Amino acid sequence: MGRWSAPYAAPRVPRYKLIVAYEGTDFCGWQKQEPLAINIAGEPREATQPADTREIGDGRDTRETLEGRPGRIALRTVQHVLERAVREVVREPILLLGASRTDSGVHARGQVAAFTCGGDEPSGDAVPPTDAPQVRGLGWPVRRGVTNLVRAINGRLPEDCLVVGAEHVPHSFDPISDCTSKGYSYTIHAARERTLFERRLVHHVWEPLDVGAMADAAACFVGEHDFGAFAAAGHGRMSTVRRVLSCGVTRTGPDRVRIEISGTGFLWNMVRIVAGTLTEVGRGRIAPAAIPKIIAGADRRHAGPTFPARGLCLEWVSYDQPTPENARERTP
Repeated sequence: MGRWSAPYAAPRVPRYKLIVAYEGTDFCGWQKQEPLAINIAGEPREATQPADTREIGDGRDTRETLEGRPGRIALRTVQHVLERAVREVVREPILLLGASRTDSGVHARGQVAAFTCGGDEPSGDAVPPTDAPQVRGLGWPVRRGVTNLVRAINGRLPEDCLVVGAEHVPHSFDPISDCTSKGYSYTIHAARERTLFERRLVHHVWEPLDVGAMADAAACFVGEHDFGAFAAAGHGRMSTVRRVLSCGVTRTGPDRVRIEISGTGFLWNMVRIVAGTLTEVGRGRIAPAAIPKIIAGADRRHAGPTFPARGLCLEWVSYDQPTPENARERTP
């Protein structure tokens, strides 16, 4: 190893937090998934057979194969689309982690994702040794700024996904384990006539709803409870106890009802089942006073239906603002 005039420190590795919005209709959820192996008739086949690989651009026909030949397709997910855009910007492989694994068709205004890349100059004034990692020209140096980072990523994203904010965060920041609470909304169009231009963003019910009764019932969800009655079968969690911080129902237009709920964590389909149950209250099929009993019974059969994904939106994800030291302590 050669000698140099001053101590050499390895390049700093910046980590970035992204706030992401997407219209989830044409996505198969947030999380990347293994390519689906199919034959030319569109039927599943053994994944060990030789296959071509293709990503379906609009996410609508997930049975398309490359040039009509048997092959694999990659399901269109937000994580995959965003990770690819970031990779094109920083020009190196990155791992993008998201705070919430939203299901197929679920929307987001405030999803949080994070990645680490190279790109910062070595600290100090010394010239690096010849065997030091060569990272100049790759990654995204902090000095370039997050505004330019957001513009560069958005220039490579499809029209149904957008980065709406970014910041430089400690290297220990974990969008999953550092999350302290999340907020969702569920929007219902309650009218005899269906909506056209917002049909992908709301769930349509055909009769007016008693919003006052729904609001009374919503208050019963606040607190720490066993929400077993509001979890989909096969949720895969050891415990169904969760803490809901707030739950409310408001009328935002003549035919529009909005449910808002926040908590420290949610079970699979929990918000969609809560929305279905509150709508049954609004229809007069469940009394608001029955909600505490349904919660206490922890029996899925006694709660309302699971509403479709189209009305659900991840509104925000909240974090404490730890110092780098205590952030490291909380990282598993």
